[in-house]
Amino acid sequence: MSQQITIRPSGHTFHTHDGETVLEAALREGFILPYGCRNGACGSCKGKVIEGSVNHGKSQDVALPASERALGMALFCQAMPDSDLVIECREIGAVKDIPVKILPCRVQTVELVAPDVMRIRLRLPAAERMQFLAGQYIDILLKDGTRRSLSMANPPHDDNLLELHLRNYGGSFSEHVFNRMKEKDILRFEGPLGTFFLREDSDKPVVLMAGGTGFAPIKAIIEHAIHNKVSRPMALYRGARSATDLYLNELPERWQRDHGITYIPVLSDALPEDQWTGRCGLVHQAVMEDLPDLSGYDVYACGAPAMIEAAQRDFGANCGLPESGFHADAFTPAGT
Repeated sequence: MSQQITIRPSGHTFHTHDGETVLEAALREGFILPYGCRNGACGSCKGKVIEGSVNHGKSQDVALPASERALGMALFCQAMPDSDLVIECREIGAVKDIPVKILPCRVQTVELVAPDVMRIRLRLPAAERMQFLAGQYIDILLKDGTRRSLSMANPPHDDNLLELHLRNYGGSFSEHVFNRMKEKDILRFEGPLGTFFLREDSDKPVVLMAGGTGFAPIKAIIEHAIHNKVSRPMALYRGARSATDLYLNELPERWQRDHGITYIPVLSDALPEDQWTGRCGLVHQAVMEDLPDLSGYDVYACGAPAMIEAAQRDFGANCGLPESGFHADAFTPAGT
């Protein structure tokens, strides 16, 4: 049964098909709501149901605790309407006119850049190019019907090859990439996807926070900003466990040296052999120590859901960061 959804404050309306989530229906009809993982774990698609009711589906408690459900909050990537709805959420216009495609690609290179991180470069067919925004991701379409979401680490102006960073979490795709994938293999993917990208209509200084392979979309955003001569002050805080996890570390060091982008790596579990003399602890706490007032900043955070959740909570409660100034992409391992 079709249900009508009305978005506030825009007043836009759309209709769902049987079995569709609110997000699926909105995207089908051309309304771009914020989203990230699309599996109910990251919270990027969270909004409020003002009128009507929904089935919360597979929404995970870490992203939507019971206290928030009681207040009418929902994860629109999972919520299915039980009635007509009035919802309150942001809409994002910048990606509306970028077509999402399913394309084949060929593996150009596979390079181990850390003990558990692989850099994959993919070549599109000669007649194809994919328009995208720095920070977006693609879904690798696997033969068993599942998907593996990976952010593009290359900026849009450098699209000869698509660059992906994959951490080995032990899933089937990781096992394939780390043990059997070779150059010239053929893959299929869908993209671009996601609403994590630099909002260029703002003139606020930017804090970028990356954990693990969350460095990939942050890399794309920074290289895009450098290419477009974005003049806003930028600071990159990069969290890792030990020094070996700071893969491709020469890149942010070069950004700082050549372009004035502040770079602050933070290790949570530095090893004796690291001989680490830099910052230690949790990366979002390092941001708070340096910038106790974030009310005039835009923050872009990418990494594990726990890091994103802690940053959003603490930056808002302790540093005055408005909700509209926090942009995030939570990386959830396959199978989570």
